Amino acid sequence: MTEPAPRALMLADVLDLRAYERVREDYRARVIARKRNRRVGLGPIMTLVFECLDTVRFQVQEMARVEKIISDEAIQVELDIYNRLLPGERELSATLFIELTSDGALRDWLPRLVGIERQVGIWIDGHVVASVPEAQHAAALTRETVTPAVHYVRFGFTETLVEAFRGAAEVALVSTHPAYEARTVLPPAVREELLGDLLGTTKPLPIG
Repeated sequence: MTEPAPRALMLADVLDLRAYERVREDYRARVIARKRNRRVGLGPIMTLVFECLDTVRFQVQEMARVEKIISDEAIQVELDIYNRLLPGERELSATLFIELTSDGALRDWLPRLVGIERQVGIWIDGHVVASVPEAQHAAALTRETVTPAVHYVRFGFTETLVEAFRGAAEVALVSTHPAYEARTVLPPAVREELLGDLLGTTKPLPIG
């Protein structure tokens, strides 16, 4: 039996500006609450936010609100961009933020962290599912001597690894980069949230 294709956002999922303004306060609060179990710190200067339909739809709605985007054609352009952040089947997808607040820190760290987008992993009882950069974002990088402060990465699982994620005694987010070795054990609430992505059971929040 063929598995269903991963859900993508469509024009019908995006409210027009007036409709979104009416529900924004409540919807924003619920998305922020969902993100609490999708945001994982990794060492002192990195955070990964694991994306899902809600986090991506929120970004599209906010972009449309700020930029006053009203045409279907322009909204579709945003959807084509942001849909690339959604996880596929048996996959986790995350935005990796290198959180530096000063020019000095940026100049110090960003050259040292070249290649970080391929050296983050999910550790499951000794096995590491390595990060893979989102293809179009990686292709757009033009400098090999300094890394961007934001990366989009994916973690691809087999059925066996999904079951290992479900039942492992410990699951951790790790960085194996020689300039930045770090490890964060995933709390149970985070594991439960991410397991929904791997199983395809994460239910989007209602909007409107």
